[in-house]
Amino acid sequence: MTSSTTVHSPLRLYGRSGELTTLEGLLARLWQGDGGSLVLAAPPGLGRTALLHEAAAAHRPRGPVLYATSPDACVPHTLPGTPEALLARLRERGAARPLLVCADDAHAWDPASRTTLGLAARRLGAGSRVAVLIAADDGPAFAGLPALRLGPLDEDAAAALLDRLTGGGGGAGSHGRRLPGVTGGLDPVVRAELLREAAGNPRLLTALTRRLTPDQLAGRTPLPCPLPGAEGVLAAHADRLDGLPAHTRALLLLAAAAQEHEPAGAGADALLLLRAGTRTGLPRDFLDGVLFGSAATDGFLQRAGSRVHFSHPLFARAVLHHAPPARRRATHELLAALLAETGERAAASSAGQTHSSDRPAPTAAPAEPSAGRPALPGTPAEPPAGRRALPLAALVQLSCAAPGPDAVLAARLEAAATSPYPHGERSSALSRAAALTTEPPLRSARFATAAEQAALAGDPDLARALLARTGPPAGEPRHGLAPYVHGLLALRTGPAADAHAALIAAAALLGPYDPRRALDALLGAAEAAWVAGDAPGYLEAMDRIDPTPYDRAFASYRAGMCAVLAGRTEAGHALLRHCLRPAERTAEPAALLRAGVAALVLGEVAAACRTGARALAAVRTAGPDALLPQALEHLAYAELRAGLHAGARAHALEGLHAARRTGQANSSVHLHAVLALAASVEGPAEACAAHCDAALAGAGPHGLAQPATLATWARARADLAAGRSDEAAARLGPLVRPGPRQGHFAARMLAVPCYVEAAVLAGRGSEESGELHAAVAEFTRWTARTADPQAPAQLARCQALLATTDESTADEADARYAEALAHHDRAGGDFERARTQLLYGQWLRRRRRTREARTPLRDALVAFQRCSARAWAERAAGELRAAGEQGPSVRPATDGALSALTPQQQRIARCVAEGATNREVALRLSLSPRTVDHHLRNVFAALSIRSRTELARLLGPEDP
Repeated sequence: MTSSTTVHSPLRLYGRSGELTTLEGLLARLWQGDGGSLVLAAPPGLGRTALLHEAAAAHRPRGPVLYATSPDACVPHTLPGTPEALLARLRERGAARPLLVCADDAHAWDPASRTTLGLAARRLGAGSRVAVLIAADDGPAFAGLPALRLGPLDEDAAAALLDRLTGGGGGAGSHGRRLPGVTGGLDPVVRAELLREAAGNPRLLTALTRRLTPDQLAGRTPLPCPLPGAEGVLAAHADRLDGLPAHTRALLLLAAAAQEHEPAGAGADALLLLRAGTRTGLPRDFLDGVLFGSAATDGFLQRAGSRVHFSHPLFARAVLHHAPPARRRATHELLAALLAETGERAAASSAGQTHSSDRPAPTAAPAEPSAGRPALPGTPAEPPAGRRALPLAALVQLSCAAPGPDAVLAARLEAAATSPYPHGERSSALSRAAALTTEPPLRSARFATAAEQAALAGDPDLARALLARTGPPAGEPRHGLAPYVHGLLALRTGPAADAHAALIAAAALLGPYDPRRALDALLGAAEAAWVAGDAPGYLEAMDRIDPTPYDRAFASYRAGMCAVLAGRTEAGHALLRHCLRPAERTAEPAALLRAGVAALVLGEVAAACRTGARALAAVRTAGPDALLPQALEHLAYAELRAGLHAGARAHALEGLHAARRTGQANSSVHLHAVLALAASVEGPAEACAAHCDAALAGAGPHGLAQPATLATWARARADLAAGRSDEAAARLGPLVRPGPRQGHFAARMLAVPCYVEAAVLAGRGSEESGELHAAVAEFTRWTARTADPQAPAQLARCQALLATTDESTADEADARYAEALAHHDRAGGDFERARTQLLYGQWLRRRRRTREARTPLRDALVAFQRCSARAWAERAAGELRAAGEQGPSVRPATDGALSALTPQQQRIARCVAEGATNREVALRLSLSPRTVDHHLRNVFAALSIRSRTELARLLGPEDP
């Protein structure tokens, strides 16, 4: 062991702030004369050495550093023979100044040196002026010493390191050095694939990036498959295998190979490993102990139920990389045979059950747009003659054993990757088929199909990485696949206009050769136009669809939606009703979601809820995973329309988690908007504001007009609940007026009742009389067409509000409010009825009919409390207090300084303390400015204060 003379200047360490804090604490104690020991335990490549360098550089101004590296394989470290001798030597070196010992890759030292170092480190007690830092793998070599285990870099840290490596970041140094010839412009798809492949390992990320050309990094040329550069890191991981028992090495190889046919992170089936291990002659007690008992495998394997996982994904790759090619092929062939046997037994069992039954064959269901996909030219529809149909997993294992390209095996993989298998497994099989293919157009088509399946499985990053391997278009029809998948990805994660254009182009390319995908592309383009509020774009996409091959329900849906958007509402509604009854007999998710849309356009909210629930069940049963956020969003929105706010919030929250898990940013935006609407009823106000901000932040850049409209409506409704009618009217005005800034065409009419309420309460009735009457007239025509049960009650409420703006028609308000309440009795729904009662009671109180006002206000308070509309209940309670009602349900939350005031004075004091002017208070509380001024003078006198500032200070944190 010698003094270090080669420790480099410390580089910036990404994602290691917690580890650096721990090292700083160790050094601080050392500098105070109280050393100790610490093991930096991690697999290779996670930055053990970088942390040692950081600690050495930090300590060097305070004292000497002894830095020891792993010895050459044939030259043991020359450590003193006993721990006592080593300890004495270290204490001697640290007598004058604190000593830091850095032992790098100590797990690779010879056993005697390792033991001596470990025992000496254990004996560094309190008062020692020596600290020992040991960098080693996470094996048992230094068990018992304090350890800091390093995990992979998180996504943000790995991305920052990649930016530094490719010249995209601005930091000074990193785990690696900036690569020559790379000057930014890293393609987002390449970026995602590098981060995925590196799995948070900084050394591997650096190695992978070094091996790619600038054109590959910029996305101008396809990525190689597999990515080069991992050899060194995998070899370092594999070094640990050499010292393991033969039985353990054999089982690790079986486990690593068995994962090849599974989706990422799924691990291996323990029963398959048991059969494979038994077939290869591994002892049964050993297999039982590792797979089902408590036997250890030196930290390589972990069990989770019936699955076996590697502790780190790089270990599995290292095991395969370390095995000789012949043995690796033999392992894959063995697993393929076992999986084939399992498939044959299952098929025989299924056939036996069929023959023993006399039931007739099922009748074919009516054709749906997603049923029956014609094969592309040159793609085999079934295995070649004479070949048995192997399970997909067995074929994947055979593909892993193939020594090179194999056209026949690739064709069998492609033919087997069909609907009985999950989309993730199909994607894996198709990417294997592409890797075995040498013909560029066919290889690109198989990569594109694998990308489509990855997108359906909810893995957009993998889908983009597979698309990056398709290469430039070759002019063949199968190359419509790539723009089709690009469009599908943009529909869920990118600008809606981009998705519309890409899917329209893809449909034109695919139409003559793949009608099913061409139809899906046009439906996707129509969906993109819908969420963007682009009615002409929606009609363009739907007009391109030939409904002839499909059933009546689909043809009616297409024609009905086009008629509604073209202004032929009555004819469109008649057509859309044909979609609802067939939906009761199907279990196809896409058909159910279309039926739910038709029900909402018709205003049949109960039917929309039923259909949405069935669509969600169908997606959960049969997939695809990528459709789960949309199914939850549709159901949650239908529940909002039906007044089932708690259910809508629960489903929208689940949908938001699913959207984040599957990388669907646009779905997250829609679900934030739904959650904002739910929070505008249930509160709290902070939750509504947060969801609105999230929805608007994503909707703007991607041109998503529908969630932007819903989020703005939600914020305005929260303003109304808090009594901020001016702000609510300002938000809603542009949404409901004609013109370029208007809201989404499917949501404009839904927001009209809120706009009328806000404008009248804000005192804009006379100023905006023309606009208000025009909005109510349009809402009247919409009410006559829709089946929405709340619309007649809302219309009568709007007419009552308009009647209150003119003294000559004020007496009509009573009749209109009574009419609205009668409609509410027939429609049901606590929240909307309570809003009408609140407005009616507020108007009665303003007309000095306070005794009459208490009944509707009390009913409104109870209804708001029943549906957990907290802010609305508080507003109703305030109106009740102003009407002279007393009792626990209407008492302010805190008495405090307000206890000496009347209920009306308390409300005015709170508004003024929030910063409202007398005019704003008058508008909010439906009073005259003179009345507010009179009450405010009495408030000042009762509280012995002289200014609004003193009032705000008095009612600050203690009495909000």
